[in-house]
This record gives sequence, C-alpha cells and structure tokens, in this order.
Amino acid sequence: MAVPTSDLMSELIIDLSAETAELREMVRVLDLPGWELPTPSEGWVVRDQISHLAWFDDAATSALTDPDGFRAARAELMARVESAMDDQVAAARGLAPAALLEWFDTARARMIRALRAVDPATRLPWYGPDMSPASFATARLMETWAHGQDVADTLGIDRAPTTRLRHVALLGVRAMPYGFAVRGRQAPARPVRVELAMPDGTLWVAGPEGAADAVRGPVQDFCLVVTQRSNVADTSLSVTGDIAREWMSIAQAYAGPPGPGREPGTRKTA
Repeated sequence: MAVPTSDLMSELIIDLSAETAELREMVRVLDLPGWELPTPSEGWVVRDQISHLAWFDDAATSALTDPDGFRAARAELMARVESAMDDQVAAARGLAPAALLEWFDTARARMIRALRAVDPATRLPWYGPDMSPASFATARLMETWAHGQDVADTLGIDRAPTTRLRHVALLGVRAMPYGFAVRGRQAPARPVRVELAMPDGTLWVAGPEGAADAVRGPVQDFCLVVTQRSNVADTSLSVTGDIAREWMSIAQAYAGPPGPGREPGTRKTA
C-alpha cells in the first residue's frame, strides 16, 4: 500500500527538484573544457561535482529501498573513508559529458521517486546517524546547493539566494552538535541564537531569544559557512560569544569526517 507523502515531504521534494533544475541549467551548455575547469574543492573539476551527486543519489536510493544492502555497502566505504570520495570521482572521469548528465538525471529522478514512496515515519540509514525522510531529503537538497555553489563559483555565476535556503539553514543549526562531535569535542550546553535575513525580507530564527551567543546576518552567508563553502571571516555574519565563534569555525552540515573548511580570503560574499 502506498504511504501518503506528508506536506513537509511534498514541500521538500518540490524544493529539491527546483534546486536540481538550477544546477542542471548551469551545466547544460558547457563545452568539454568547461567540464574540466577546476572548482574550489581541491582536486575536483566541474564534472566531479556532478558525478559525486549522482553517485550519492544512487546510494540514497539504496538507503531508501534496501536499507540492509546500504548498510553493508556503507561499511565497505567507511573502511576507506579517507580516499573514498576522490576514488569515486576519479572512477567517473572517463564518462562523456552526455553520459554523465544522463547518469545524474536518472539517479536524481530515481531518488526522488523513492522519496515520494517512503513512509514519513521511517528511520533511514546514512553516513551519520539514522534520520527521518524529511531530514534525508533536506540533506540531499543541502548537498545539491553546496556542490552547485562550487560549480557557480567556477563558472562565475552569481546565484540569487532563494527561500529554499531555509532548509539548509535548519540543517546547519541541527548539525551543530555533530560538528563538535566529529572533531572529538564536547557539544556546548549553552544555546546559540540564529537570526537570518531571508531573500523575501522575512527573518528566520532558531534558538532562544536573548541567548548570550548569537549568529546574525544573511541566510546565504550562514549557509555558505555551515556547508564549508566560505570562511566566516569572508561573510557579513555577526557572531557574538565564544561558543558561537567556535561553532562557526567548525560548522559542518554534512555527514562524514571533519571537513577542512576554507581559508580566509578565498571567497568574498556581498
């Protein structure tokens, strides 16, 4: 029996599809040299950003439809975690651009179909803690936006921020303890207030009002920091308090080992 998609999942799938379309449009007309342009992710070119997303879309479909099979494959991947990401993109570099786009389109469509069919109450395995389907979809949207930012920066495309960034911001806030834990640090007990200006003029907030520690500024800047696409020093974020400053120096909204982040001066935001 098909399980009805929740309103939240429907919203997430719509926004994930829109984020996918934006990325797809950026690479649609690239010539072969364009696919080989180096991106801000060290050692990766444009094609690697797309193959990385396609590979993990296939993994996501496995997690959604065959959790036990996914867990077995995860164990193998985590055993070589230091080299696994680079090995994955290197293996796909022989694909012609048309074949790479077909893989991405097919993998993304298959994953979205699986997201529509999954029971919203299910707990899904991934490369960090198990998560709800809504969190799972949010993570795929975050990855699409972050790798899309690498592509946009490479191609000199100035992407206008959208209200879809509310999903990335929420994931960034919820992942605060993970950023500390993955570095062997104790997550702080004191809360951090987050106030972010959205593109539509509204204010997105998280955390208790009046907290001593706070992060304030444009939602795009916050999302760039928590996805490690920009150093906080290169943004217009206002960061108050020792805990908030430490968090912004290590924030990581994605699963996996500690990311290296970006050095100050490597990307300037408006």
